[in-house]
Amino acid sequence: MSRRAVACLSVLGALLLAAPLLLGNYGLSVLILVLYLAFVGQAWNIMMGFAGQLSLGTAAFMAVGAYVAYNCQARIEGMPLVVSLLCGGLGATVLGVAFGLPSLRIKGLYLAVATLAAQFFVDWACLRLKWVTNDSSSGSVSVADLRVFGASVESPAARYLLCLGFVVVFALVTKNLVRGHIGRSWMAMRDMDVAAAVIGIRPVQAKLSAFAVSSFIIGVAGALWGFVHLGSWEPAAFGINRSFDLLFMIIIGGLGSISGAFFGAAFIVVLP
Repeated sequence: MSRRAVACLSVLGALLLAAPLLLGNYGLSVLILVLYLAFVGQAWNIMMGFAGQLSLGTAAFMAVGAYVAYNCQARIEGMPLVVSLLCGGLGATVLGVAFGLPSLRIKGLYLAVATLAAQFFVDWACLRLKWVTNDSSSGSVSVADLRVFGASVESPAARYLLCLGFVVVFALVTKNLVRGHIGRSWMAMRDMDVAAAVIGIRPVQAKLSAFAVSSFIIGVAGALWGFVHLGSWEPAAFGINRSFDLLFMIIIGGLGSISGAFFGAAFIVVLP
């Protein structure tokens, strides 16, 4: 990395850290929304941009992450918030691998339809299975008094810093994965799966790992979205429209680009 790039990143990092001091509550709320969407977008970009697996069930994985994290908080006394958010990611991973199994045989629009089934299944489960919403009659759930290591995250500045921390950590993890052997196997399967199999890349491992990693990050992002951004939500908050918003965001920002998720999120949030 050149000195100029290091200097630009240092200035950007300083500005992001100083944002709570420079911006008001409205400015922070806009910046938080951009970070949330970029968080989900970089995960969706793993599946579509790097692995070439078209998915239309992104909002379903977000919903699973949010409801699993909610149940961890509601049913396990003393569960740390960060652990609950990560458990939401694990729950979404299970669903992602289950619905990713069809990707071993189908691709393109057929795979998109298969992942779209996950969206309708999760919508049905959240409305009909009462234990998912902790026996809530309306399907609406809420969280309050959120704390991380004993510190409250109720203020806009605290929520912004929490979201920024998750986005930075997972962006670095995603960047390292894409640059490593796993990322190269994803891109090889995207470009030409038959040739990738000939040179020794295992299609099953490559495709399922893309679904697993992407679903995990989407689940964590969905839990963070529900807990920190919404506070209370119902299944409609993770409807099919959310999946299409994310799809358009990544197309605008650029497929196969980690930074594209941030540009696409800023475009979607700021221009309307």
